Amino acid sequence: MAADDRKLEVLRAIVEDYILTNEPVGSKALVDRHSLGVSPATIRNDMAALEEEGLIHQPHTSAGRVPTDAGYRMFVDRLTEVKPLTAAERRAISAFLEGAVDLDDVLHRAVKALAQLTRNVAVVQYPVLSRSRVRHLELVTVSTTRLMLVLITDTGRVEQRIVELPAPVAESDVYELRGTLNAHLRDRPLSEAPQIVEQLPAQVAPNLAGLLATLTTVLLEVLVEPKSDRVLLGGTSHLSQQTLDFPAIRPVLEALEEQVVLLRLLDQSVSASKVVVRIGNETQHEGLLQTSVVSTGYGVRGEPVGAVGVLGPRRMDYGHTMARVAAVARYVGELLEGR
Repeated sequence: MAADDRKLEVLRAIVEDYILTNEPVGSKALVDRHSLGVSPATIRNDMAALEEEGLIHQPHTSAGRVPTDAGYRMFVDRLTEVKPLTAAERRAISAFLEGAVDLDDVLHRAVKALAQLTRNVAVVQYPVLSRSRVRHLELVTVSTTRLMLVLITDTGRVEQRIVELPAPVAESDVYELRGTLNAHLRDRPLSEAPQIVEQLPAQVAPNLAGLLATLTTVLLEVLVEPKSDRVLLGGTSHLSQQTLDFPAIRPVLEALEEQVVLLRLLDQSVSASKVVVRIGNETQHEGLLQTSVVSTGYGVRGEPVGAVGVLGPRRMDYGHTMARVAAVARYVGELLEGR
């Protein structure tokens, strides 16, 4: 085995042992636990080289070594296999998610399943409106001077607004405008909707112009992407069980409360074709320096619309976590596509 390949094997062994024991790893432990095929002196030399390269460090004098962020990164980048789900895990995810009745239920079940599977904090992003398509626009008459506008997307997301009318409107006009809106907007990406709405006055009968003008502002409010989207969290109680990994839990909890932080991390993986892992300082947030975030996108008909992920200690079982994040994302996408 070449020296560089052997050093990577030593790094892999250190990471795996540290994940398992949460104790600094010494050369004797590596000899005892792993068949590296070299002498303890050679392993000590390899560890010294890894430390010089910034991949491991010695937390205390006369202690073993632990991985650095760079060490974890090299380990993850060279991870050749993720730990596949067991048949029981696959059945559990399927049974748990397939009972969902709507989008909210799907995502709430997904975040609970992912938290249970990984024993970490799970995060699920609602489908981003700008990445969705219009499935249906409904106008519901609440009274002669009040309508409810309901937008249903292809991902099952539902947005509704009340529209106050300056004067009574005939039900026949509401019916006709509903048909016109759906004829022009159904199956169109929400990112194109504002331009379509701007062209609608030329497409409607004169008797509908006033009603359309009243609806336009509210319609655009529904169709245009809000400044922030929604995320769901599950499994935050697992943080309290990881006090050895998080000596100070408060910064992590404060970061979790800032949805903009989570949305930024998830948005970066929505379009990813594989699972994305951010380790320690790669999260670019001071409160998350002791954490790693594993995430990937889910989609509908091949189009990415949102992301799911897990936040846990840097000392996490990456192969296990990556496989389960990918599996839940796949199930969520399949369920939404089938609705």
